[in-house]
Amino acid sequence: MGSSWNSIPLEIAYQVLGWTAFFSWSISFYPQVILNFRRKSVVGLNFDFVVLNLTKHSSYLIYNATLYFSSAVQQQYREKYGLDEMIPVAANDVAFSIHAVLLTLVTLFQIFIYERGNQKVSRISLGIVSVVWSAAAICFFIALPHHSWLWLISVFNAIQVTMTVIKYIPQAFMNYFRKSTDGFSIGNILLDFLGGVTNYGQMATQSIDQHSWVNFYGNIGKTLLSLVSISFDILFMVQHFVLYHGKKDALSASKLEDETKKPLDGSEADYRY
Repeated sequence: MGSSWNSIPLEIAYQVLGWTAFFSWSISFYPQVILNFRRKSVVGLNFDFVVLNLTKHSSYLIYNATLYFSSAVQQQYREKYGLDEMIPVAANDVAFSIHAVLLTLVTLFQIFIYERGNQKVSRISLGIVSVVWSAAAICFFIALPHHSWLWLISVFNAIQVTMTVIKYIPQAFMNYFRKSTDGFSIGNILLDFLGGVTNYGQMATQSIDQHSWVNFYGNIGKTLLSLVSISFDILFMVQHFVLYHGKKDALSASKLEDETKKPLDGSEADYRY
C-alpha cells in the first residue's frame, strides 16, 4: 500500500497547485492556435518546435498514463523507491498530457492549411524524431522478456526531457535571426511559466508532507521538465519584452522593401533622367 497524506491542508494545496498547473499549461496552447486562426498564417511559428513538441508530449503521455494506471508499474516503483512512497504522477498530469497531444496535433494541422511562407520542417528535426521512436521501439523489445516496465517508461521520461530541451532551441534562434517574436504567441509563454512554477509548488508540497524528497529525484523527468521550461520561458520573455519589443519581422520587412523598389515586370528599375 502507498503512503497517505499527513496533512489535509497540504493535500488540498497539492490539488490546487496541481490543477492550476494543469489549467495553465493546457490553456497555454490556445493563444498560439487562436493567433494562427486570426492571421490565417503560421509564419513566425517554428515548425521544428511543433514537430519536436509532439514527440515530447506523446512520450510524456506514455510515461504519465502508464505510471498512473498500471498497478504492475506502481509496484515496481515502490520496490525501487520504498513501499511507503506515493506515486509521483497525479490525475492532472495525465489530463494535461492527453490535452497537450491533441492541441499539438491541432497546431500541426494549422501548419498544413495556413500560409507558411517558405518555412518548412528541417531534415534534422525529422531525423531526430525518427531516431527517437526507433530507439523507443528497440527499448520496448528489450524490456518485454523481463517485464521491465518501470525502466521502459523511464526511457520515455528521458525522451520527453530531451525533447523539452531541444524543442525550444529552433524557436529561440528563429526569433534571434528575425529580430522579432511576431507570429509567436507570448501568451503561450506566460501561461507555460505559471504552469512550471505551480508544478514545482505541487511537488514541494508533497515532499514536505511526506518528509521525503524522493518525489523530486524519483520523477526526475517532471523535475527537469519544469526547470527547462521555466528557463526557456524567461528567455522568450526577454526576447519579446526587452530585445525585440514591438518589432516586426526584420527579414520580411527587408524583403518587402526590396520588392517595392522593383518595377512590375520584374526588371531592374532605371532611375536615370
